[in-house]
Amino acid sequence: MRSTYLSNFIDLLFPRLCQACKANLLGGEDLICTACLYNLPYTNFHLQTENIVARQFWGKVKLEYAYALLYFEKGGKVQHLMHQFKYNGMQKIGNKLGGIAGTQLVQNKALLTVDFIIPVPLHKSRLRERGYNQSANFAHGLAKALGATVIEQTLVRAVKTSTQTRKSRFARFENMQHVFELRNPALLENKHILLVDDIVTTGSTLESCAHELLKVPSLRLSIATIAYAV
Repeated sequence: MRSTYLSNFIDLLFPRLCQACKANLLGGEDLICTACLYNLPYTNFHLQTENIVARQFWGKVKLEYAYALLYFEKGGKVQHLMHQFKYNGMQKIGNKLGGIAGTQLVQNKALLTVDFIIPVPLHKSRLRERGYNQSANFAHGLAKALGATVIEQTLVRAVKTSTQTRKSRFARFENMQHVFELRNPALLENKHILLVDDIVTTGSTLESCAHELLKVPSLRLSIATIAYAV
């Protein structure tokens, strides 16, 4: 009882807020309130093999499966959530969303064969600035559900690129050419790899990573992201 009173007193002085809607969190809630967890714009792409994300890569790279957990709209709750995650140090959001995505993906038998999860890497200078790779946080949340291993040093970003935010589709594609490199590719031979990122828009970053990974003999590739930009 004393610990409950103490917890309530601390919450009164330092209120815990939902990272999606900014409402006060209740006891037992963590990072995202129950209402938001229930009402976030889930894509249900785990139930659709030929979903929008998968179609983005048709004729470009060979994928086993492609998926995004949420729809991303400007000004929406997912944007607020992702801003807190990427720029305000709320790394646990990635783990939480990874766990939610994992509970969906285990329903797809194709994903139960995943051996390694590889997050889209940041350039070392960007990693120093931010302090963490948001895609890696998501990857570790997924790994617990899928029983796979996260590896972060095999696919590396060798070239620092400018931000993709305001670029056209073609400019994004041009910006991502020859950016990534593979180290110790033999580790990935005959493996099923799940490549993960935070948000997919044009898919140029993921496509560039995929082309590099698919140079490995007998590698099978799937993709998962937190959100798909509408």
